[in-house]
Amino acid sequence: MTREESREARSRTMRAVKSRDTTPELAVRRLLFAMGFRYRIQRKDLPGKPDIVFPSRKKVVFVHGCFWHGHECPRGARVPKTNTTYWRKKIAANIMRDAQHIARLRQLGWEVLLVWECQVKDTAALQNRLAAYLNA
Repeated sequence: MTREESREARSRTMRAVKSRDTTPELAVRRLLFAMGFRYRIQRKDLPGKPDIVFPSRKKVVFVHGCFWHGHECPRGARVPKTNTTYWRKKIAANIMRDAQHIARLRQLGWEVLLVWECQVKDTAALQNRLAAYLNA
């Protein structure tokens, strides 16, 4: 495979990465709906456009992909073998941006919950965590 084909394939792969309605996000939303909670999604007027918003409770939920947001689980800790410097810098910038959005939301009086992609697999634990957060 030539370098150009590699770039084209990488570009095609990156275009396929979604920023909203991801599989983990949809799983969390389905679970919340089944639990009887109603919510808004992707509020553009809030810092970071939280994935799930409970306006009456002033609570938001971010559903983060482990790789893209630098989680410390095995999936999030792996670093691509090519262009390592770029990826480390990009993920570090994502982490910094996430922290700024969370800090700003808290300044505005919102409570924030992070749900990681790897946590979505354990439905019972996730359901308990969401219920505790939303009923507190």
